[in-house]
Amino acid sequence: MSPSKYSQEDYIVKTLGQCRFDSPLNLKASKDGRSAGFTPDNVRIYSEIENTRDPSCPTIERAGPREKIYFRPAYTKAALVTCGGLSPGLNHVIRSLFMQLYYRYGVKNIIGIPYGYAGLNPDSNLKPIQLTPENVANIQRTPGTFLGSSRGSTDPEVMTQTLENEGVNILFTIGGDGTLRAAHAICEEVQKRGLDLAVVGVPKTIDNDINFVYKTFGFDTAVEEVRKVLECAHAEAHSHQNGIGLVKVMGRDAGFIAANATIASREVNFCLVPEIPFEMLGANGFLRRLQERLIKRNHAVIVVSEGAGQDLIQGERSKRDASGNLLHKDIGTFLRDGIEEFFKEQEIGINLKYITPTYQIRSVLPTANDSVFCDNLSRNAVHAAMAGKTDVVIGLWHNVFTHIPISIATSERKRISPSSKLWFGVLEATGQAESLLNDRDFVIDHSEEIMSGIDQ
Repeated sequence: MSPSKYSQEDYIVKTLGQCRFDSPLNLKASKDGRSAGFTPDNVRIYSEIENTRDPSCPTIERAGPREKIYFRPAYTKAALVTCGGLSPGLNHVIRSLFMQLYYRYGVKNIIGIPYGYAGLNPDSNLKPIQLTPENVANIQRTPGTFLGSSRGSTDPEVMTQTLENEGVNILFTIGGDGTLRAAHAICEEVQKRGLDLAVVGVPKTIDNDINFVYKTFGFDTAVEEVRKVLECAHAEAHSHQNGIGLVKVMGRDAGFIAANATIASREVNFCLVPEIPFEMLGANGFLRRLQERLIKRNHAVIVVSEGAGQDLIQGERSKRDASGNLLHKDIGTFLRDGIEEFFKEQEIGINLKYITPTYQIRSVLPTANDSVFCDNLSRNAVHAAMAGKTDVVIGLWHNVFTHIPISIATSERKRISPSSKLWFGVLEATGQAESLLNDRDFVIDHSEEIMSGIDQ
């Protein structure tokens, strides 16, 4: 993914109309958007930090409070919905959205949509939850989502009709790629009907794979929790002759959790991710490299993303989950069984521990750093919505909060580049071979190297 593939027109953020009302926020104007004041619409950042001297380099709209807003707070009704799998910080986002709307902007009519987009389907018989200072007072102390969540699609026409019936002016969608695609579909239906309804996304995916969003909330917490698990796996492996700790973590299409936890722990010897192909057998294959490691050090720790090595497992990938994502074959059990069979054939005894901490990691409270990040995302989402921005998701690019059109955010998945500094850091931390393929002429393709200012 390279920002240069998009034109300036692609970065234009949709608005519902002219902002005619003074913001109730007691702030001063900020000419460049850097101070804690109102941010003018014309303050933008370069999409590629390396091309700031190139006049043709597209720019991205900076997020922040606007001096003039589109909605009159006293006459505005907002709705919040959380979709998809759990991620640490969901309740922090719900509460921060509410607090900013209720206390800072004076929006008193705020509802929560129960159990994801299913709550916008009348056939589900789910009723909106009226949010109040009392019922959101302590939700940030509880993991999960106060509103409930679900996977699966609902007809955009049905969802839009429900929002229209409820008199909703602003919809905040908290979710990942599938959630944002559905939000975009709602925006298209809203536009067809000519409704005064803004849709703003808060990016949530523990895999951290949303385009033009350097980091999603819950990711830092996931990395920290996986680091703890890797230390336990190392203790198990190091305590036994030919001990092997095998840990499978989240990462359907991108291995950011595995890669970052590997660097954080410094105890991993093999990191396997979806972006980097590998082979099991052969002189340069994974199993021979693992055998070499055991001969030298008598123990090994392996971390694998759930989407890695799918081409190695027999069977077609035809089944999909409720959100329409292809279901992955189980790389964890495939590796476990393959390792055990290989060393049995070599007549080498091993002690393998297989650990899958996925749901424990999703269901914890966020770290302090993630909590702060949740608040920043939420406040910027409210600023955008009150200014009439729509079909937009709050991004983080070059360490600046931005407005990213949902169409760009969902155009492709953010993935690790094999030539990135992140993957180089993994290789340095593990000492594993640059390639676990038997083709010695394997060359890394640098053409898709990410140019984000913070190399992925």
